[in-house]
Amino acid sequence: MGNGPVERRASSCARRTLRSPRAGSRDGCPDINLNLTAPVSAVESSGDVSPNYSESDSMATKDVGSVDSDIAQAWTLPSHLYTEPATFAGEKERIFARSWQIVGHRDQVANPGDYFTTELVGEPLVIVRDGGGKLRGFYNVCRHRAGPPAEGCGSRKLFRCGYHGWTYGLDGSLLGATEFEGVEGFRPEDFALVPVQVEEWFSFVFVNLNAASPGNDSRPLRESLGELPGQVEKFHFAGMKLFERRTYDMKCNWKTYVDNYLEGYHLPSVHPGLNRELDFNAYVVEPHAEYVRQFSPIRGAQPGDTTPRRYPETGADLTTDYFWIFPNWMLNCYPDNVSLNIVLPVEAERSLAIFEWYLPEKDHSSSAAKASVEFSDQIQVEDVGICERVQKNLRSRSYSSGRFSVKQEKGVHAFHRMYADAMKGH
Repeated sequence: MGNGPVERRASSCARRTLRSPRAGSRDGCPDINLNLTAPVSAVESSGDVSPNYSESDSMATKDVGSVDSDIAQAWTLPSHLYTEPATFAGEKERIFARSWQIVGHRDQVANPGDYFTTELVGEPLVIVRDGGGKLRGFYNVCRHRAGPPAEGCGSRKLFRCGYHGWTYGLDGSLLGATEFEGVEGFRPEDFALVPVQVEEWFSFVFVNLNAASPGNDSRPLRESLGELPGQVEKFHFAGMKLFERRTYDMKCNWKTYVDNYLEGYHLPSVHPGLNRELDFNAYVVEPHAEYVRQFSPIRGAQPGDTTPRRYPETGADLTTDYFWIFPNWMLNCYPDNVSLNIVLPVEAERSLAIFEWYLPEKDHSSSAAKASVEFSDQIQVEDVGICERVQKNLRSRSYSSGRFSVKQEKGVHAFHRMYADAMKGH
C-alpha cells in the first residue's frame, strides 16, 4: 500500500510541485514523470525502457475491441489490458501523450523568468513564464546535439545549454550558437526550441504533447473540460491554498484505480465511514464527453446517532462532488476542502496516486483541516486495498471480462468507451 511522506514545509521549489523529490533530482525541484517512474531495477526487468511506439501501438490496439454504447448490452474491457506490458507501452503514446496532463503549479511560474523542468511520457520539458508574462512550454532538448537547455527550477533571463553553451530566449528563440562560424546554410530561426502546448486552469499547469502537432484533433483544455469549471465553482476552489500532499504506491494498473473511482457501487462494502456521510440512494453518476461527475447530498446528522458525523449539517447546496477527467486526474470536492488526485502509471501493474488537499488558508491551522485529510486518507487506504486485490484477481484464468450495472456503473462504462476510442485513435 505505502503512504508517501507528507510535505507541508519543504524548500520553495519542492513545496509547490506535485511529487516528493526523486533521488538525483536537482535543486530540490521534483517533477511529475508519466514515463518510467519505477526504480531502475524494476524498469530493467520490464524490458520497456525505450518502447518502439509503432510496434507497441499495433500490439496494444489489436485486442482492445469496442465497448457497446448501450450499457445494458456492453461488456467491460478485457482483463489482459490491465496486465500486459505491451498495452501499457501503447497507452503512453495513444493516451498520455495525447491528453492534457497536469505537470505543475501556477506558482512555480508566477513571475517573468520563472521556470521548471519535468518529464511527460519520457519527453523532457521546460515550462517558463516569458518576459511578457506569457506561459510557454518547450521540449527541453537543445537543437544542436540534444543537450539540456534548462535544469531544475528557478528564474532565468535566458537558457544556456549545459552541453555546448547554445543560448535560448524565454520565447524559445536561438540567441547564440557558440563556435558556429562558417557553417553553411545555418539560420538561427530554424533552430528554436520546439514548443509544446501549455495551458493554465485554477492553480494547475497542463501540457498536451499532441496539441502542437499539425493536423491533430486535440481540443483546447478549457473546451475539453466542458461544464466542469462552472460545476466546481460552488466549492470556492480558486480561493483555496495547498495544505498537504501524500503519495500512495499501489500494486495495480492505473485503470483498475480509475474503474474503482468511477462508481459508488462499492461504498457500503469498502467505505463504511464515507457511506455514513453520503445519501447512497441519491448518488448520481453523470457522464460527459471527456469527464464524469459523481455527486451525492450530505446525509447530515440523524436521530439515534451515537457518534458525531464528519458533516453534521445538511442542505440543498451541501453535496460531495467527484470529478474524473480523462484519463487520470480527479477533483474530490467536499463542503470544507477540495483534493486533487493524479494517478501516474508506473508499470503495467503498478501506479502512484498523488493527493493534494486544498483548504481556505485561514483554516490551515485548525483541527478540522487535519481531520479533513485523515478522513480522505482513510478512504484512499481502503481504495488501495480493494484495487490491489482486484488487480491480482484480474490475472485469474477464471476471469476475462464482466458486465456493467446499468444503475451503478455509468461512469465506468463511459471511461471504457473513452479508453477504447483513444486506443484506436478515434
